[in-house]
Amino acid sequence: MKEHITFDPVEGVSIAVVPDDDAATEEGKAGWQVYLLNHNAFPLQNVIVSSNGYGTKEDGEVVRTSTLRHVFVEVAPHSVVAIEPIDPELFHLNNQYWVSYYRGTQIFDKKFIFVPDSIVAANLIPIALLGRPGVLHS
Repeated sequence: MKEHITFDPVEGVSIAVVPDDDAATEEGKAGWQVYLLNHNAFPLQNVIVSSNGYGTKEDGEVVRTSTLRHVFVEVAPHSVVAIEPIDPELFHLNNQYWVSYYRGTQIFDKKFIFVPDSIVAANLIPIALLGRPGVLHS
């Protein structure tokens, strides 16, 4: 049964973490926003994004954040949707975004994992679809 299901690769979809002063949680603290980008010429339908963070502290204690789920009925072609703000205190964890969507009747899914300390100013690149720099995961 499972062998009859086709698992086509996800293409043209990415996640970006972008510095954003409007997403700051405290005054004087840098704010960051997470975006879903659709670079394709077709819409993504019934999109679900699950996000969480996980890892270990220096003392070996296991850390896991809450799982948040976001639903978007449609993400238009060549467009961007804001998923959630992210606190820089979580950048030392693996930050996972699991994206599932439909294209017609075919379902696609992919995990985007930002490894610990990868969301830093040194990794910012220009992101054309957003018109500003960010850390991009494709």
